[in-house]
Amino acid sequence: MQDELLTNQKTEELSEEQAVQTEALDQEEKLEEKVDTEYDGSQIQVLEGLEAVRKRPGMYIGSTSTSGLHHLVYEIVDNAIDEALAGYCTEIQVMINEGDTITVVDNGRGIPVDIQAQTGKPALEVVYTVLHAGGKFGGGGYKVSGGLHGVGASVVNALSQWLQVQVHRDGKIYQMQFARGIVTQGMTVVGETNHTGTTVTFSPDPEMFDDTVYNYETLHTRLQEEAFLNAGLKITIRDDREGKQQQHTMCYEGGIKEFVSFLNRSKTSLHEQVIYMAGKKGDCMAEVALQYNDSYQENILSFANNVHTPEGGMHEDGFKRALTAVLNNYGKRTKILKDNDKISGEDCREGLACIISAKLTDAQFEGQTKAKLGNAEVRTLVSSIVMEKLDTFLEENPSVGRIILEKALTASRAREAAKRARESVRRKTGLESGQMPDKLQDCNERDPSLCEIYIVEGDSAAGSAIQGRDSRFQAILAMWGKMLNVEKARADKIIGNDKLAPLIVALGCGIGTEFNIEKLRYHKIIIMADADVDGAHIRTLLLTFFFRYMRPLIEHGYVYSAVPPLYKLQRGKTQKVAYSDEQRDAISTELRAGNPNVKVDISRFKGLGEMDPHELWETTMDPEYRSLRRITLEDGIQADQIFTVLMGEEVEPRKAWIEQNAQYAVNIDI
Repeated sequence: MQDELLTNQKTEELSEEQAVQTEALDQEEKLEEKVDTEYDGSQIQVLEGLEAVRKRPGMYIGSTSTSGLHHLVYEIVDNAIDEALAGYCTEIQVMINEGDTITVVDNGRGIPVDIQAQTGKPALEVVYTVLHAGGKFGGGGYKVSGGLHGVGASVVNALSQWLQVQVHRDGKIYQMQFARGIVTQGMTVVGETNHTGTTVTFSPDPEMFDDTVYNYETLHTRLQEEAFLNAGLKITIRDDREGKQQQHTMCYEGGIKEFVSFLNRSKTSLHEQVIYMAGKKGDCMAEVALQYNDSYQENILSFANNVHTPEGGMHEDGFKRALTAVLNNYGKRTKILKDNDKISGEDCREGLACIISAKLTDAQFEGQTKAKLGNAEVRTLVSSIVMEKLDTFLEENPSVGRIILEKALTASRAREAAKRARESVRRKTGLESGQMPDKLQDCNERDPSLCEIYIVEGDSAAGSAIQGRDSRFQAILAMWGKMLNVEKARADKIIGNDKLAPLIVALGCGIGTEFNIEKLRYHKIIIMADADVDGAHIRTLLLTFFFRYMRPLIEHGYVYSAVPPLYKLQRGKTQKVAYSDEQRDAISTELRAGNPNVKVDISRFKGLGEMDPHELWETTMDPEYRSLRRITLEDGIQADQIFTVLMGEEVEPRKAWIEQNAQYAVNIDI
């Protein structure tokens, strides 16, 4: 999870009269347009070649943020992975070069270089300059492919200020060069070779991206995932940038079984053996690996043709249904479950770490970002694999079966307790009648898209925030003391918690399986805590809660952290604030105006509660001048791991993490 700095956010409102006037003017302009403008062929725009990609890059790579920047690498790597799936590639290398260019090398067959019949151009040129061109549309080049739409290479080319591709094939080295998708060097032979493969080097276009600096860990995490999913494939990532040199080589013969062990490495597993199941029907195959741990969260990751499907799909549905059926049937058969006992799917998945990987010829994804798999036949295949092979495993390993069922039964009892707690909270708070918590000072606006809520620790800080806010659209919820660490608690303890219950009621969208984002009352949820260790702890506790029980809030970009100033600087009647030590020094120099003898008073804000309402408004709450950090979820696997390490029961992993990362902690207040 990472944060994204947002500044100068302004909420503007029009009076009813202004709104009516504006609408009337708009209607006038539209009528004039209808009269004056002819709708003819001259207004039909045709985007040639890869212009469409540069015009609307988000349609092809999701966004032009750092997420989209890294997606370029994934597209090229996915092409190499497809060669591995076809049985021709055994090694892939990814290098971050000086200047943040990227080189990807594979030892596959090499992109074809002969003339492509439809276009009369070399196939290599077609692959890099034509959308929906590739060997993945039934031509026999690939049986299984993650690059479903055939736009990967050409999209990367279109969004790079330059790109060079070399193909080792048929004893020769062929080379082409491009600039923003346009050929700058036609295909030429530049040497001889005794191996096969493709080497691509590209420089992301700064005209297209907000930032062009690559994050090593982001790429490393994704490539490690690919190595787990392709047993025996060797993937190396190397950073050659000055001062950042590092390298990792990954190869996992155990495949997704090792992936599950990796997910559980900071948790206590309930059984030693990772349960592995696989099966095949026609050109479709699927494998599942799972292991239970003592946590209260499920962690199911599904993939189709090595592409992560964060929204699940048919393969995940098939697994969940079969798992619930198998555990209930086994429980009844062994009398572990009594006649009236029944465990829900949610109960069956508590503490489960699971990888589902399907590989099929005609993968039907939703969109280029491939968030969800739609092939119904995969659901049937995965379901039959789990129904047959998990049942057999439990019969052969009754001790493991009992452990899993007892875990599910405990979860079931906790779920019932949570239901009773929810009903109790509704009665105590009058939620059903619309009554809000006493600690909430609500705003006047009722449109969630215009509303924001500040979660403020301490009555004094909350008091200043209430007085300083714009009550039209800003709500204040006061919290007090350290709240519950939800990493160590089940839902029944959370719902009845006196510090978290008011937050749950105020947001209005429920938690866990009852979460409904349509009922969310505020589209900006802003954590406002002191800029010290205690404040950081409060933020971490709240983020743990949101990640575990209201995760869509983070995924939709609704959670923010306020950025209060650290220093107040004053020279005479001139006052300024600084948000960092560097800014403090720069402002101090500016106020002295080249005269070292001038006295500048510098004071450290000790906490939000010490700020006057107008100071808090001007520095931290005014949308025109404040800074907010949006909390984003770049990597769910990594976020899950960090929360487990930092907030879980195990001391040793936390100690090791602190020792490893202490070098990055500077200027911490004790």
